[in-house]
Amino acid sequence: MKAIVQREYGSPDTLRLEDVDRPDAGPGHVLVRVRAASVNAADWHVMRGDPKLARLQLGLRRPKAPVRGRDFAGEVAEVGTGVSHMLPGDEVYGETGMTDGAFAEYVRAPAGQVAPKPDGLTFEEAAALPLAGCTALQALRDVARVQPGQRLLVNGASGGVGTFAVQIGKALGTHVTAVCSTRNLDLMRSLGADAVVDYTTEDALAAGERFDVVLDLVGNRSLRELRGVLTERGTLVLSGGGVFDGGSLIGPMALIVRGGLVGRVVRQRIAPFTATPTAERLTALAQLAESGRVRPVIDRAYSLAEVPIAIRYLETEHASAKVVVTVP
Repeated sequence: MKAIVQREYGSPDTLRLEDVDRPDAGPGHVLVRVRAASVNAADWHVMRGDPKLARLQLGLRRPKAPVRGRDFAGEVAEVGTGVSHMLPGDEVYGETGMTDGAFAEYVRAPAGQVAPKPDGLTFEEAAALPLAGCTALQALRDVARVQPGQRLLVNGASGGVGTFAVQIGKALGTHVTAVCSTRNLDLMRSLGADAVVDYTTEDALAAGERFDVVLDLVGNRSLRELRGVLTERGTLVLSGGGVFDGGSLIGPMALIVRGGLVGRVVRQRIAPFTATPTAERLTALAQLAESGRVRPVIDRAYSLAEVPIAIRYLETEHASAKVVVTVP
């Protein structure tokens, strides 16, 4: 089969379209014929082996998993032993986890990270959902536990996670303030944001407003600044700042990097987390998509051979929303 392969850490120039062996499903896994995939910040962080500490898990000198890509949508080709809720031919979407491999004609994925493709979405739209959508859902529903009527600030609202966070925040009944650049103001309004702040002309953190939940997807402001716009018992969710795994900051180290510690906060809650797509979250996303409350926004689409171009675009051009890959 054709796949995008990486033999060493580095720039998109290290990626090659090659012929590799097709994987087997294996116990507890499914083999999916990929129809579309999407590009995440995680892909270029892994591609570059950044941060270097992550290489303890990814591979010290070169990637353990040579095929890049995590998000996919397609048709089940094989099911492994122990998998009874999917059959060959089922249209599905999901995420591979740290094994990667979605930039290929076939991908092997854990059954617990695969779910039925949302009705009414194309394969490209479905492939845009898994990691970014699950990150937004986990951040707001599971970590922040947002409630109807609360006020939510999304810093970095026009990115892949941000576009889903704005919509999921509205679906959960919050008042959403979206922070983005000038070119994305209309996009934020079309996604349902109640207020939109253009960070090139005004500072959302200096307006005097207070929020029950702040979701930071950029990592460009200090903990002191972000805490300053929280209510007395508000929650700050950290899912940005240049660390791999869907852009999620990992563990207490993130708080040190950002200039503070949880112990310094008495009533406010600071919550870094690692994005974890699961079948339950994928199913919940599918229901939101099928109801029309969440719609994937696609910036650009590329072919499988153009994956290096797609990753370079996402990494350097500040793409809005999602970048997808079509696999013929």
